[in-house]
Amino acid sequence: MKALRKLLDSQAHLFEKGGKFEKLEALYEAPDTLLFTPGHVTKGNIHVRDGLDLKRMMITVVVALLPCVFMAMYNTGYQANLAIGPGLADPRDAWQMDLLLLLMGSEAAAFNPDSIYANIMHGAVWYVPVMVITGVVGGHIEMLFAIVRKHEVNEGFLVSWFLFPLILPPTIPLWQVAIGIAFGVLFAKEVFGGTGMNVLNVALMARAFLFFSYPAQISGDQPWYAIDGIAGAGNPASIDGLSGATYLAGAAAGNIDWASQAMAVGGEQWMTAFHGFIPGSMGETSALACLIGAAILIATGIGSWRTMLGVTVGTAAMVLLLNVVGSDTNPMFAMPLMWHLVVGGWAFGTVFMATDPVTSAFTNNGKLIYGAGIGLMVVLVRVINPAYPEGMMLAILFMNMFAPFIDHFFVQANIKRRVARNGA
Repeated sequence: MKALRKLLDSQAHLFEKGGKFEKLEALYEAPDTLLFTPGHVTKGNIHVRDGLDLKRMMITVVVALLPCVFMAMYNTGYQANLAIGPGLADPRDAWQMDLLLLLMGSEAAAFNPDSIYANIMHGAVWYVPVMVITGVVGGHIEMLFAIVRKHEVNEGFLVSWFLFPLILPPTIPLWQVAIGIAFGVLFAKEVFGGTGMNVLNVALMARAFLFFSYPAQISGDQPWYAIDGIAGAGNPASIDGLSGATYLAGAAAGNIDWASQAMAVGGEQWMTAFHGFIPGSMGETSALACLIGAAILIATGIGSWRTMLGVTVGTAAMVLLLNVVGSDTNPMFAMPLMWHLVVGGWAFGTVFMATDPVTSAFTNNGKLIYGAGIGLMVVLVRVINPAYPEGMMLAILFMNMFAPFIDHFFVQANIKRRVARNGA
């Protein structure tokens, strides 16, 4: 690290005012402040000092996301290897599979679902490229706007960089990843003025753009297994044409009897979903990983427990109401609360998306109302809307727009109370 610090210091004069690359200062400042403490700090007695700056906040969120990152790679590989079967694969027309075989040495080693290492490596060859494309495209857009606006690159994109790949299916085309994150950064953040000014969550806006622009690659039964270009040796068509609906999609189609499934809560089947060994977006499947992240965010004071509680209460209220109402034609009305909490993006959205400090409510009571609105909305979309079994993305984006109004009413009420209390 000392050598790197020395190298950066030796090049600093080129990017400082009057230097050869003065206009490109953001290109130097971004890695410098990300790796080390910023060189310019406040001085004097007029500032309130806190050990938690923007960089440390973003890094803490990334640390909380690491269990989901691990599950993204492990479960992606596990689901694929489980479908392929050990020794039954015939790789073709997929560079990811060529890379995996190069790394693992043989098909038996690469496609063994009982091997933790094989599952992680298989998932990594799909997850890591999505991560790289997101960082390269989104990061360069951030730097470009910093150069044009002549200000420093902040660390706001760091969390979006980690969030976006986790809410995508493993087979998403890389060119769509580039377009999606570019849209999210440009139209959800930069047009509003950058980090701290955006109204909508950047990662969710990027995913929403892909969902409505390219629905076949991000929804339905096809994109959840990372086995493009793979055919089973015994039956070549069986694997190549595999259709694997998510639990929510299966429930919406009436393929799951929730009345009997309710008895499985706490059993192997529910625990499988709780741990995250089910098809879905790469980092969203494990409620356990999200709970670990929630504990980190709450313990460090970065994630609001009020928002998470509001989402949980709102979800529970709407689920119990619909369970009582019932329906003879819509099986989702009977879906128990415990299943709502472990399938789809509910846990991930509650912990990492709804608690975004920029796009959520900031007043304490407002956070409870904001979270409850998300909980109510996600169940309504999941249950009532027959075309879209998942609702977390739309629910959070919808409540993002109402967060400023919620805060406005609580702030005004507080002002009136203070005026009355002081007799003004």
